[in-house]
Amino acid sequence: MSALLLALLLQQAPLARTTVGMPARVEQVVLPGSELVVAPAKSDAPLVVRIVATWPHGDATRYDLEFWALEAGEYDLRERLVRADGAALAADELPAIPVEVGAVLSDPKAKPRQPAPTTPGKLGGYTQALIIGGVLWTVGLVVLLVSGRKKRAEATGTAARPKTLAERLRPLVERARDGQLSSVERAQLELSLVTYWRRKLGLVNERPEIALAKLREHAEAGPLLRALERWLHEPLPREQVDLATLLAPYRNLPADALEQAPAAPSSRS
Repeated sequence: MSALLLALLLQQAPLARTTVGMPARVEQVVLPGSELVVAPAKSDAPLVVRIVATWPHGDATRYDLEFWALEAGEYDLRERLVRADGAALAADELPAIPVEVGAVLSDPKAKPRQPAPTTPGKLGGYTQALIIGGVLWTVGLVVLLVSGRKKRAEATGTAARPKTLAERLRPLVERARDGQLSSVERAQLELSLVTYWRRKLGLVNERPEIALAKLREHAEAGPLLRALERWLHEPLPREQVDLATLLAPYRNLPADALEQAPAAPSSRS
């Protein structure tokens, strides 16, 4: 038997599959030795692992593990586990826990187009800079005087209106449209919106791919999610869109609505 054929036979299939930003679980995994915990993760780590539940299993322990990733690829969940008592963990001490995370779109390498670098123009000599500075200072003084009068006239008005979720999302959506979000920001924005709508629409217990398909077709959740997928994953020219229409479902929600969404049902014990 050739070495290549032997490697293919020994290769272990993924225990779970999901897509970028969508959580998935690996349940009833028996791992030998003392209790394991999740190792501290760096802020830019592409993989997040959480231990949902544990049970004694002779000299070993059974685990329910939940994971999600910010980047597509193949991962081994054991690489994120350490002994709770601080004991050293050998590389081959635990069996592999392979999982696979696919891209939301068909092309996982598609990224927003980066703007071409430009060289700033020069203002001119020292004298010109003084003139421009003097003009700006004068204009600024006039603006301060006028705005001060307006503030005094409105001193008896009501307190500033609290921000809405639409106002909080607008700068992020504008940067997404213009291709200016980092990969981590892109994934966090998509994950926050998907998690909010899954909980609001009662889709927490649906399989990730089914829940995402339903959200794309939903009258309120779908428009912004579909627009983000086009902007964030396809390096195409930006189309003209009405941001007010996309953000309309979030107009009457408090700014922290994504964090205050109803809690998902508790895991099976």
